[in-house]
Amino acid sequence: MPEFQTLDVSLTDGVATIALNRPDKLNAMNAEMWAELKMAMQWLDETPEARVGILKANGRLFTAGIDLSLLFGLQGKIADDCIGRSRESLRRLILELQSSFNAIEQCRKPVLAAIHGACIGGGIDLTTACDMRYCSADAYFTVKEIDVGLTADVGTLQRLPRIVGEGMARELAYTGRNVSGAEAQAIRLVNKCYDTPEALFAGVEEIARNIAAKSPLCIRGTKEMISYARDHSTADALNYVATWNAAMLFSKDLEEAGAAFMQKRPAVFRD
Repeated sequence: MPEFQTLDVSLTDGVATIALNRPDKLNAMNAEMWAELKMAMQWLDETPEARVGILKANGRLFTAGIDLSLLFGLQGKIADDCIGRSRESLRRLILELQSSFNAIEQCRKPVLAAIHGACIGGGIDLTTACDMRYCSADAYFTVKEIDVGLTADVGTLQRLPRIVGEGMARELAYTGRNVSGAEAQAIRLVNKCYDTPEALFAGVEEIARNIAAKSPLCIRGTKEMISYARDHSTADALNYVATWNAAMLFSKDLEEAGAAFMQKRPAVFRD
């Protein structure tokens, strides 16, 4: 496992837990955290023993969003006496930040977000890239970029409408208002709102363990198919899954699932 300075990463019984770990800075995402999130997702993808990931945070809240020191330092990083080259550098920086959250979608393993306290600005970009989101009743969400003079540019405006619908996404992005945990469940931003952070973490761990017990090959295929179907026509998605299963259907996992069913026992799959 790589060494991390801004994340707390562990692996137990097939479940990888990736916790934002700058509690003294309200888990604000500095440049190092952006880079390490991408590294952690690549590690999750490439580690056979890690079957599912949980993204959570240490401290009293999930994240205060992007670290403003990173934001205010951008002009120095892109300085150039040619305005065209300066703007090209800024575009490349934005694309690099986007890649940190794209890595969650590109990871073959499911990633479940467990959100307590505040989830502000870049936290929405981060969690909307996850497969599922869960929160505690003390959580609140806000697309804060509008209030600091920014157009959100690392995923919220692209992913949020597909989760909560275009009208609600526009309302949240235009107003920057707070969404409570209960409302987040009502608008389907999260799958479930738990009463307490303790109940949240226990509930999400139970879901993750359930997923980890399934066929890893089939879970990876299912994530691939759902993500593909979201961005393609039904005909294209059906054609793709036919090609996928033509290659991956007859596996050791299929044999084990059949044997376990016949023998009335839990299936045991290889990593």
